[in-house]
Amino acid sequence: MGKVFASNPLSLNVPDPAFESWLRESGYLEILDTATTTSATAVTTASTKETATATTITHSLLHYLYTFISLLTANPFAKLTTDDFSANTPSWTREFIGALGSCTFPSSPHTLKLRVPENVKRYARNYASLFILFFACSLYQMPLALVGLISSLAHWDFFKFCSDKWNWDRHPVIRQVLVRIAPCATLVVLMLLNVQMALFCALAISYVVMILHAAFRKLSASKQPSRIR
Repeated sequence: MGKVFASNPLSLNVPDPAFESWLRESGYLEILDTATTTSATAVTTASTKETATATTITHSLLHYLYTFISLLTANPFAKLTTDDFSANTPSWTREFIGALGSCTFPSSPHTLKLRVPENVKRYARNYASLFILFFACSLYQMPLALVGLISSLAHWDFFKFCSDKWNWDRHPVIRQVLVRIAPCATLVVLMLLNVQMALFCALAISYVVMILHAAFRKLSASKQPSRIR
């Protein structure tokens, strides 16, 4: 990333790479996001004022296309941990959607790779809720898949009921045989009733929504600076 922070003659002379590294380690990624976006906007505005030829327009389109294609090289789950799913769910209006101007096109692949993993980590529970919603909608649109899912759950509940009623723990061989047969029977039922298609559709739509939101959502402040006493 080029020089995006305005120089101050009264401040210490800290190189941009060192300052960026400190911001990353301290958790102030929203400052990097804002700085790169502001710099790219200023450069684009200046170039637009100078000339508005077809070459400039083509260059801008290629730049946006290259930035968007760089999504293929970004790992959205790089920072995701299991603890992120046990945290509190961020507000859907104030944090997930944000105020006017909270969503902007990433100015560069660097900004894109900065936003996506961090936003996926912050809004993991929101994305999980969206997946459940999309999966429920897929089951509603595919009644056979819904029947297959309910029948598989009923199958396992019936298996547990029979195990408790006839005390299969006293017959470990029979129990082991049934335990191995039951998953196979459940898998066959799910495959025949296209539950996998409903799951695939929900996963695909959820992934696209997650990537687009994480790419366009500007990083917001998640950590307040500590006061030095």
